[in-house]
Amino acid sequence: MRRWLLPALLLAALVGAWQLAASSGALADLLNLESFLVPSPAEIAESLWQSRALLAENAWVTLREMLLGVGLAIAVGVVLAFLMHLSGVVKDTFNPLIVASQTVPIVVIAPILVTWFGFGIWPKVAVVALICFFPIAIGTLAGLSSADPEASKMLRTLDASKSQIVWRLDAPTALPQFFTGARLAVVFAPIGAIFGEWAGASSGLGRLILLDNGQLETARVFAAVAILSAMALALFGLVALAERRIVTWR
Repeated sequence: MRRWLLPALLLAALVGAWQLAASSGALADLLNLESFLVPSPAEIAESLWQSRALLAENAWVTLREMLLGVGLAIAVGVVLAFLMHLSGVVKDTFNPLIVASQTVPIVVIAPILVTWFGFGIWPKVAVVALICFFPIAIGTLAGLSSADPEASKMLRTLDASKSQIVWRLDAPTALPQFFTGARLAVVFAPIGAIFGEWAGASSGLGRLILLDNGQLETARVFAAVAILSAMALALFGLVALAERRIVTWR
């Protein structure tokens, strides 16, 4: 219970302090800004309710991009991790490229993908997949390589084939590392979706944030950010729940 109570108390204290500082004008004075540019939590909640239809419509677009991107990253990352685990040639070929792919800023890749493939959903899905792929692939590969060598020897003495060793020993051993990578991926997914929508989109929370920022709708910008955070937290919780249900021995 302490794991939930202490963060909740800290969050409540921070929100309360923010409310007092914003409603009294102290926060605007401190930042040397107009008061409407520094909304209080109450004003953000009001904007969240008044613009609920607009926010929900755009949130669904962004959520689809996140889910499809994470799903694509899991499919490609897990398959490639297994191939690298089974073949030293594949590992030596792809491992440096996987690491090098993370050195290219996603803000550079996103506009290129939008230019090539247009303003539809798939360039955003590709951006999310690129940003989520690395922790899943590397985590799964590390998990596959961490199997107990003594257990592998025992299975070989029992005449187990290579595929049986992989599925009965390596794959279950890799599950905790895979879920660790998946939890990181769903936290990074909103970042990829927002960058993709900033590069070019006709809908989505990222586009709405850009428009509202230009129109000084600061309260609704904060409301959109709160929805993004809530979606990431919900996905993180679902992944953690799946891990508890599947990795029962951990």
